[in-house]
This record gives sequence, C-alpha cells and structure tokens, in this order.
Amino acid sequence: MSDKHLSTQFDSELNAISARVMELGGLVESQIRLAIAALAQFSAEAAAQVEELEQRVNTLEVEIDHALSTTIARRQPTARDLRLLLAFSKATANLERMGDEATRMARMSRSIIDSGAARQLPTGDLRMAADLASGLLRKALDAFARLDTRAALAILKEDDLIDREFDGFVRKLVTYMMEDPRTISPSLDLLFLAKAIERIGDHSKNVAELIIYLVEGRDVRHQTLHEIESALS
Repeated sequence: MSDKHLSTQFDSELNAISARVMELGGLVESQIRLAIAALAQFSAEAAAQVEELEQRVNTLEVEIDHALSTTIARRQPTARDLRLLLAFSKATANLERMGDEATRMARMSRSIIDSGAARQLPTGDLRMAADLASGLLRKALDAFARLDTRAALAILKEDDLIDREFDGFVRKLVTYMMEDPRTISPSLDLLFLAKAIERIGDHSKNVAELIIYLVEGRDVRHQTLHEIESALS
C-alpha cells in the first residue's frame, strides 16, 4: 500500500473524528439552549429535554474516545497529527463536561420552578450570563473547526466577562437572602446554577486554549492574556 494511500485514509479518519466532535458540540449547544429556556420560561418540559439528551452526549463521547484510541494505535501519529488527536480528545472531554453542567442546570431549574419562588429572584441576570456562555461555546466550536487562533484569543477575553457577571450575581443573591430569609433555599439553587454557567465558560476557554496549542504548539494555560496576545502577534 502506498504512502499516499495511507495518508488519504488517515485524513479520512481525522475528518470523521472531527465531524463527530462537532456533532457532540451541537448536542451540548442544544442542552445549554434548552437549559436556558427552562429557566427563562419556567419550563419543566425544557428541563426534561436536557436530561433526555444527556445519554446521547455520553454515548457519543465514548464513541469518539474509542475512535481516537483506535486511530492512535493503528497510525502511531507524530508531531502535529498527534497534537490534533490529543486536541480532539481534550475538546471531547470538555464538551462532555459542559453537557454535565447543562444537565445540572436543568435539574436546578426544575427545583427552582417547583419551589415557586423563581419569579421573586433575579433570574433575568442569570439568563444573560447563560446566553454569554452559550455564545462562547458556539464561538469556540467555530474557531476549533477553522483553527483560528485570533478567534481563540477573543474567546479567552470574553470568558473574563462571564467571570465578572458571576461575581456580580453572587453579590446580588447575597443581598436577596439577607433581605428575605425565605429566599435562601431557591437562592442557593440559583447560586449553584450560576456556577454551572461559569464552568461552561471555563470549558469553552479550555477549547480556545487547545486551538492555540494545536496551531502554535504552545501551552498557554498558565499565561496571562497579555502574554498570549504578545506571543500571537
């Protein structure tokens, strides 16, 4: 078998894995969108749909992991090809964890809905943060598909905005609980929900860092934004 034929087969395997990773990303996006709808519309039905998608996400994650393991064992890739497969593996793990966070959001939303106290709490602020996190995931998937380091850098900057939103929301919730102790239980649910949203942003940030690692061969996880920006200039 010629080297060219082997290369063509390998490229086909990489493209197939890439397509599955993007499919996984689409499922997780749907979970997050439904989790936001559950909170925004006080919809237990939307929350249930998130949980129904969880099994599909978990199954696809296992399938991608198997495909990656098989390809690495068969092809024994080196250099950039190996980095690409490792990036696929890490991106898949981050996406699966985002799916877990979306499922957690749905369950917490259901708890808040059942409590009947949701309408007295600042859920609007949380929906805004959730929209930011969902948008960040969409941008991360697009940047990963195009291996766009500039878009990746913009994602790293935007994640800081989600972190600031989280800090501000926590302060507001503390005020609500101090003013009305009856809101403590649902406020704590909202607090954990906000933390799940923040983690979705963090996982999107991880995917952005993978893009830079893949393209530049540079691990930027422990670098400041200024250092990363300078390195990409």
